[in-house]
Amino acid sequence: MRSELSDLIRIGDEVAQALVEGRAVVALETSIVAQGFPRPDNLAVGREMAAAARAGGTVPALVAVVDGRVRVGLDDDTLVRIATEDCAKCSARDLAAVVMSGGLGATTVAATTRIAAEAGIAVFATGGIGGVHPGDGPPDVSADLMELSRRPVAVVCSGAKSILDLAATLEALETLGVPVVGHRTDRFPAFHSIDSGLAVPRRCEDPAGIAALARAHWALGGGGLLVCEPPPRDLAIPSAALRGWLAEARAEAAAAGIAGPALTPFLLAALKRLSGGRTLAVNRALAIANAALGARLAVALAEAPD
Repeated sequence: MRSELSDLIRIGDEVAQALVEGRAVVALETSIVAQGFPRPDNLAVGREMAAAARAGGTVPALVAVVDGRVRVGLDDDTLVRIATEDCAKCSARDLAAVVMSGGLGATTVAATTRIAAEAGIAVFATGGIGGVHPGDGPPDVSADLMELSRRPVAVVCSGAKSILDLAATLEALETLGVPVVGHRTDRFPAFHSIDSGLAVPRRCEDPAGIAALARAHWALGGGGLLVCEPPPRDLAIPSAALRGWLAEARAEAAAAGIAGPALTPFLLAALKRLSGGRTLAVNRALAIANAALGARLAVALAEAPD
């Protein structure tokens, strides 16, 4: 962590001790808690992700802005605040403003990736990343992609959000030099669905293989890499059904004149309604599964290479 930022970022005692000792740590975002799930399920999801990371032999490091400081590693009382109080959604560009306001902020994929790198945490687990939005207007590209390209962090996810242009997102990742690795899959997951219809450039069968690839990528000056784990098969939604609901949701949005920043939450809410809650159930399951895989990868990276 750069010294000039040390007074703005507070690393919790347990996380700090693990980093000093070279033990495995997994970063976890908090926007998935504050904005990703309805109350009171959101608090349970945050706790379950942290528990999955801990069960895998790592120290979970939830990241948030709390009372004007970036915190890496939250106690349960603070997680309760994130889940129950009004909480700003912090992408990378918002961190400084929320810190200076002295407020409470939940970090997105972009912000968590940045802070994990600053803290020296090599693995971050989440649900799905942002990417390239479809549309004919000016390009709408998530900051997640740029932060991922800049930071030496392995981001474990179930691909990009299913409402995105997934082909364009993969192209953008290639342009930015971000390796995309499938964990026991040759296909790029579509968040709620196992197969987006797109291939991943590389497949690894176990965390040890991913760790070896990550070490080589970083030794050669690379930034982040994306590790893709399909959603649990028993809950995953068939691609055809998801495409149908998404088309219906987009038609509803167009009829209501909804666009810009309001579009994504509208589409996600519509998908939840049209699927009878199935999208929310798979989101919860994949987030917890990704935290578990992130723990296995962090443990593999903490071990001395062969």
